[in-house]
Amino acid sequence: MASLGAPLSPVAEEYLSWLAVERGRAPNTLAAYRRDLAHYEAQLAATGCGVLDVRPEDVERYLATLRATGRSPASVARAASTLRGLHHFLVDEGGATRDPTHELRTGRLPARLPKALPEAQVARVLDSVGGQDPISRRDRALLELLYGTGARVSEAVGLNLSDLAGGDGLVRLYGKGSKERLVPLGSHAADALARWLEGGRDALAPARWRHKGDADAVFLNARGARLSRQGAFAIVRARGAAAGVELAPHALRHSCATHMLAHGADVRVVQELLGHASVTTTQLYTKVTSDHLRAAYDAAHPRASLPAGSR
Repeated sequence: MASLGAPLSPVAEEYLSWLAVERGRAPNTLAAYRRDLAHYEAQLAATGCGVLDVRPEDVERYLATLRATGRSPASVARAASTLRGLHHFLVDEGGATRDPTHELRTGRLPARLPKALPEAQVARVLDSVGGQDPISRRDRALLELLYGTGARVSEAVGLNLSDLAGGDGLVRLYGKGSKERLVPLGSHAADALARWLEGGRDALAPARWRHKGDADAVFLNARGARLSRQGAFAIVRARGAAAGVELAPHALRHSCATHMLAHGADVRVVQELLGHASVTTTQLYTKVTSDHLRAAYDAAHPRASLPAGSR
């Protein structure tokens, strides 16, 4: 695998700049594109081929290599999407005369259903974090926020104090492409955040802030800097494990959506809450709740199924 810091060709760098400036792609998305392009160009260089010289068979061979080395279908599909974007850009900008991905076919991935936790498991994790020390208050606030608002972990760690300052029960989140949305802050999440901000955050705050943006951060790490995505992942996993639940931040987001739909929320409301660009993405959660409803019905209704041997 090519190094994440491997230099890219000027045309690939120009493509990434275009994605950042013209398309507003998020830093995490750009990092994923950079990794894909670095690996792609390294493989091309090993065969003596440059990006502007690529033929359709070169692209097919590259994707076949990814499959042969054990890449998942989703990973291969993402790489193919990255290559399409790059070569489309080169043609549109006049850097290339033909697009080697024009007739590329990678097949359609089956929709992956989100994995939501049972409500009792979520409650068990949340209730297990009950200490009054600064770390416990922070962790409880983080968990309650992720589940209560359906926020992505990057949105949670990116929160600033000013994003909570409205006093109207809403929190401002910045999603993919820096798109802003206001979401309700439930009473449990609001109470956990208040306990953290009033009695815990100051204990972790340093006498002097090392980085400019840390002073306004809602969530701090033990060293008094803004909590990172990796730090938040570690907190959620550790708190889940302590409660006997395998847990990741995105599972709390999935659980928020699934539980709201199960309790009658409109799919459009959940779409707005999660910041999905398309309602099609949100509708994956309706399939989850439908499956749960079917299973509960089959198990509980006296006439859900015919007696054995009745046919």
